[in-house]
Order: sequence, then C-alpha cells, then structure tokens
Amino acid sequence: MKSDRPNALQYIAYSYGRRLPDSMRDWVANDLAGEGAIRRHLIRFAIPPLLFLAPFWLIPASLYVHLEMTAPIYIWSVLMSLALNKIWRRHRLTVHGLSANLIDEVKRKKDAQIHDDYARRYGPRPESAEWQSNSSPF
Repeated sequence: MKSDRPNALQYIAYSYGRRLPDSMRDWVANDLAGEGAIRRHLIRFAIPPLLFLAPFWLIPASLYVHLEMTAPIYIWSVLMSLALNKIWRRHRLTVHGLSANLIDEVKRKKDAQIHDDYARRYGPRPESAEWQSNSSPF
C-alpha cells in the first residue's frame, strides 16, 4: 500500500471524524498509534472549544469575568478529550479497518525489555492471560 498524506481539506475532515481512503491506511495507523498520537489528539480537540468560546471574550467585562466564563468549560473539554483519547483513537482505527490493538504498540515496544526480562525469570505468561494484553476497557 502506498502511504499517502492527506491534503489540507482531507486532514481537517479526518481530524474530526471523516474516513480517509484505504491508500492512506499506513499514515492513519502512524497518526493514531505512533509517536505523538496523544499530543496530536489533544491539539485537535483543543481547537473547537477555543473557537466556540472566543466570542465570549468580545463581551465587555474584566479579565476575571472572561476567565470565569470560559476557563472552566475549556479546561473541562480538554480534560475530557484526554480521558477519552484511547477510546476515540481505537474507534478511528476500527473505522479505517485497522486493528484497535495498535494503540498499545508504542507502549509494547517501550516495555518489551521488561516483558522479556519477566519471561526469562519466570517463564512465558500463560495463554489464559492473553485477554489482559491490551488496554481496551471492553
């Protein structure tokens, strides 16, 4: 498969839920499960509430009142996007026909030495523990 990059309009549509063509699956896999995926997710989901709350700053009021009106909503939306990032990224991988377990790939690579050390000391993990090998809540 050729690893294309989406153009600007495709990227914006993709960022907020649109499916990209199958020719871009490698790019999607890297975007949703590669290095920096959480950072990219948070940046994408920090922009819409910022745009929605910006008009409140046009109301004549003090800085304190502006912050009281907008900061709690904005902070809450960013925290919710952080809390739901794995669920959203798993969903996006599934929509693009990729395995939802790719989400944990970076962590698996990072922790591979720990798991190898464990297997060397105590033997391989039993097959009955396979269901615990990903972080899916379902």
